[in-house]
Amino acid sequence: MTLLAQISDLHLDGSTRATRRATRVMDHLRALPRPVDALLVTGDIADHGTEAEYEEAARILDAPFPVLMCPGNHDARPAYRKALLGETPGRGPVNRAHHIAGTAILMCDATVPGRNEGRLDAETLAWIDATLTALPQDTPALIAFHQPPVELHHPLPDSCMLENPEDLAGLLAAHPQVVAVLTGHAHTAAASVFAGRPLIVGPAVTWTLRLPWEGDEPADLDQPPGLAFHVLSDDRRLTTHYRTVL
Repeated sequence: MTLLAQISDLHLDGSTRATRRATRVMDHLRALPRPVDALLVTGDIADHGTEAEYEEAARILDAPFPVLMCPGNHDARPAYRKALLGETPGRGPVNRAHHIAGTAILMCDATVPGRNEGRLDAETLAWIDATLTALPQDTPALIAFHQPPVELHHPLPDSCMLENPEDLAGLLAAHPQVVAVLTGHAHTAAASVFAGRPLIVGPAVTWTLRLPWEGDEPADLDQPPGLAFHVLSDDRRLTTHYRTVL
């Protein structure tokens, strides 16, 4: 089986609060009796997209296991590439494919610079298609990006979700090896279905979304940071466990 952890929405901004919450989660993951095969970080790593925020993120996210990342709407591609990935700054989408314990994991850039809504542009869709096509038929795959492609029944995330989910659904129909879709952005742990696959929304590190039936103020700052553990078994069944870190 493949054991993955997922965190999202760290919103590192140089504040003591953000640093402490992210550090607590990483300390928890590093101390596990059995290490995860990889950690997925599904966007909004920085709050303002500055190089200093990504330099802090690089220090906090340093781990003895692979850390796979994709940007969110608060992230800025040039600084993200330079300070977090050690690459030449660039404004094109940041898409990366990883092979972890027999599973292909596509970390996709669904961001639109200057906007909160997400969109998988033509370059990214072509990259997803080509990457999946090149995989052996027996290799399971996971696709991860920031903005969820379905409504989550809260006006805040539903106002800035993925704008072109039908394009992704068409790709998934052609690639049955995709086991599930993983996202962040909503600041709430959630599970749904998209294009016949499980859709798992990872909880946020920085604050938790208060749902309409829980109160009018969206941001619950008192909830501890959350994380998800994904277990992909040999029969391609994905099981997700959610945890908070006190």
